[in-house]
Order: sequence, then structure tokens, then C-alpha cells
Amino acid sequence: MLTALRSLAFMLVFYIGTALFVLAAMAVNLVAPRSIPGIATAWSHFHRFCVRWLLGQKVRVEGPLPKGPYLYILKHESMFETIDLLCLLDRPAIAAKRELFDIPFWGGIARRYGLIPIERSAGASALRALRTAARATTAQGRAVCLFPEGTRVPHGESPPLRAGFAGLYALLGLPVVPIAVDSGRVSPRGKFMKRAGTITYKVGEIVPPGLDRGEAEARVHAAINALNASV
Repeated sequence: MLTALRSLAFMLVFYIGTALFVLAAMAVNLVAPRSIPGIATAWSHFHRFCVRWLLGQKVRVEGPLPKGPYLYILKHESMFETIDLLCLLDRPAIAAKRELFDIPFWGGIARRYGLIPIERSAGASALRALRTAARATTAQGRAVCLFPEGTRVPHGESPPLRAGFAGLYALLGLPVVPIAVDSGRVSPRGKFMKRAGTITYKVGEIVPPGLDRGEAEARVHAAINALNASV
């Protein structure tokens, strides 16, 4: 009963609050677009507040998080980490599928924040555009983030990495910081009921640039699935 009440309270407070943040971002985008990153970060902190005090979910980080232009590769189990990244890192640029940028209003705000669109066609022009956007981001000292599984997966599952990781790894030549996340244990994909507990980020060993594709993928795949045993 308590879990259901907490989940309902979270849904009401977070989504109503999110609507207000979106309206604020739309207004600010017209007069002071440089303030968009600050609003996005504030929204992420609001989400962390709701998760902690409404759902009873704490957040723990195991291992040091290096700052600067790294390629962060993360496990993807729930909506939690997609929003919480803005709390975890300093204004990261998140690679997202190109279709999301066509959403009215939201797409313009996402571009203003600095999200990086990924074309699924993976043609030469798309790869050049991706490299240009990512290098502009790292030139600002910001990290680039990618969820290499492409979609949320249930906790405990470890599908192979999609081709997007290998492409970014080769294009950018950046050291990779792999991170495992076990958010699916307490906030299962597509489930209304979200349980109290602790969500852990486990930072893996940095993968250097320049490795062959097979070795880089194997090391990253193992690292982002390091929490799978804790079902």
C-alpha cells in the first residue's frame, strides 16, 4: 500500500513539476536561451529530490567520476538515469536518437541544451555531423554520454552493444568511462510501482582510446553489466 501511495505521489508531483519546467524553458528560450542548461539541470535536481523523498530511493556512486571530455557509456534500465545524468555530471551532452529532436518545442530546447542527435541511417553525412557536434561539445570541456543498448532493458539482462558505441569510440578518440546502473531493481521499465531502495552507479575502469573494436566493446560490455548479479 505504501509503495503504491509513494508511486502515485511521485507521478503527480514530478510530472506536474516537469510541465512547469518545460513551460519555463519554452519562455526562456525566446528571451535568454543561454539559461536553458541551468533550467535543465534544475529539473534534474528536482527529479532527484522527488526520487529521494517521495519514492524513498537513495543514490550511491561507487568509484571516482573523472571530470572533463570523456565518453561516458552507461547501462540503461529505467527513465531514472536519463534524467539523473544532469545531476551526476557537469552539463553532459547526451547522444539521443534523431527522431526525438522533431518533437515540437522539446526538440528546440534539446538542441539549445546541447544534446547530440544520432541518425540511425549511419550514413557518411550523418557520421560527419555527429563527429562535428561531439567535438564541439568536448572542446567546451563537457562529457559525451551514450546508452549503447539503445533502449531500456530489464535488470539482469545484458544485450550486445549496438553499433553506435563503436562509431562514437572510433570517431572521437576519447577515453571511455563505463558505468553500470541498477535502477531497474527498484524502478522496473514500464511499471507504475516503484520501490524504495538504493540505486547504485558503479564506475568501471577507464577504457583507453585506440583499442580494436572487439576489445573495446568487450571491456565496456562487462563493465556496464557489473551490477547484474544483484537482482
